[in-house]
Amino acid sequence: QVQLEESGGGLVQAGDSLKLSCAASGRTASWPSRGWFRQAPGKGREFVAAISGTGDNTGYADSVKGRFIISRDNAKNMVYLQMNSLKPEDTAVYYCAAAPLRVATARKEHYNYWGQGTQVTVSS
Repeated sequence: QVQLEESGGGLVQAGDSLKLSCAASGRTASWPSRGWFRQAPGKGREFVAAISGTGDNTGYADSVKGRFIISRDNAKNMVYLQMNSLKPEDTAVYYCAAAPLRVATARKEHYNYWGQGTQVTVSS
């Protein structure tokens, strides 16, 4: 099993930046791929960003491309999401997830483990 815990969410104004962190524990070597997803009120959970096990490959949703950066520190079992130029439409609960793959994947069904989420609220 893998345990994931997100942190770093909060209330910010449009145009501000925020950095989310995801701490992993357990059998992390068997679930190396990581992703960030988000869910706004009344909407489904959507893909935000993904990173491969080694960190050399990343992918982003079109809505965040150029504004968000996903990274990881495998020595610390951490994954990060740097969010810049935040918009009110970025408001959502952000989830970290782990998949048993080496590559980055945007497909929600590939992810077996999820964190509890952290709230990000962007005011206009």
